[in-house]
This record gives sequence, structure tokens and C-alpha cells, in this order.
Amino acid sequence: MLMEGLELGPVWLSIQLATVTVLVLLVIATPLAWWLAFTRARSRAVIEAVVALPLVLPPTVLGFYLLIVLGPAGALGRFWVQLTDTTLTFSFTGLVIASVIYSFPFAVQPLQSAFEAVGRAPLEAAATLGASPLQAFARVASPLALRGYISAIVLGFAHTMGEFGVVLMVGGNIPGSTKVVSIAVFEHVETLNYAQAHILSAGLLAFSFAVLLAVYALNRRIPIGRAYG
Repeated sequence: MLMEGLELGPVWLSIQLATVTVLVLLVIATPLAWWLAFTRARSRAVIEAVVALPLVLPPTVLGFYLLIVLGPAGALGRFWVQLTDTTLTFSFTGLVIASVIYSFPFAVQPLQSAFEAVGRAPLEAAATLGASPLQAFARVASPLALRGYISAIVLGFAHTMGEFGVVLMVGGNIPGSTKVVSIAVFEHVETLNYAQAHILSAGLLAFSFAVLLAVYALNRRIPIGRAYG
């Protein structure tokens, strides 16, 4: 049977990594996307270009520079070693940092587009009713930008599940710690275990298709700016 001997560890590790990455992405990407949607600062174009860099950089190039920064001799890696006496490279924490950076545009761009579509009018209306800026954002802007949040969550999760180059450079192939699904597929191909590689690859293919189908379906059902009846 093809399923016999199939490692489930990389699958669960990938799910954990994707979940943590999405949570961190939402915390970081939301305020940045909000700022980009409404700012008139000249630096906006530069910030948008930096955010979009992972879309055009080869994953191995991004992974290489992350390896330098997160390594024991790097600025962030050295600080982490002094703080925790452990390294960021070849660790789950390092994978989270790398995944957040690699998937950043998949969270920021949908949220920015959603906030831009919402516009300032609903916020100004909420302000006239006595809502604070935070209340207006939480009770008005965020619900109206629901489609952007759904796209950011789903695409960020799926993109993290399919990572290879970045996670290989930063995390290596440590079972139970950094060996995610994409790395397991690569390992099975290297050892000519095509049956197991096929199962994991087919699973990722089906998952990716389901994710895209869900995003398109939800985007049709929840137009931006009409989340509230």
C-alpha cells in the first residue's frame, strides 16, 4: 500500500508552521496595509517595493540572506543566541521568521486592496457618531474588509505550506523540527522513493487547488464593502 510508511510528521509540522505564520502575519501586516492604503508619504512606493520583493526574488537568494542574518554571526541571530542560548537557524522559530518574511506580500497586498476599497467615508461616518479611530477600525473597516482578511489568511497559509527554498536554506532537514512537507518530498525524490513523493505532492496539489477555489468562491460571495448587510 502506498500509504504504508508515510511520514505524517512533516505534514503536521507544516500545518503548525503555516498556522503560526498566518497569526504573526495578521498582527504585522494589518497596520502596515492600513498605512499603505491611506498614506500620502513619498516613501510609500519604496515600502511597497520592499514588501513585494519576496514575489520576485528567487527563494534561495532570500533564504541565503536570511541565513546570514539569522545565523549565530548575524545581527539578529547573535542577539538571539545571547538571549536564549539557542540558534535561530535550523530551528522552528527561525522557520517562522523566514516564513513570515517570505509570505509577507500575500498578506499585505490583499489587506491593502481591501482597505483602499473601503475608503475613508465609513470611517468618517463612524467618527461623527462618536467612535474612536480604533473603534472605527475594529467595528467598521475590518468587517468591511473581510474579503481581504480571508484572502490574506488563506493565501498566507497555502504559501507557507508550499515553501521549499527558503525553509531548506534556513531550517535544513531536521525531523520533528524543520522537516516540512516540501522538504520531505525532496528527500523522497533524492532517495528514489517516488511513491511517497507522489502521495505528498498530490496532497499539496489538491490542497493548493482547494485553496484557490475557496478564495475565488468566497470573493464572489463577499464583495468588499458589503460585509454588513
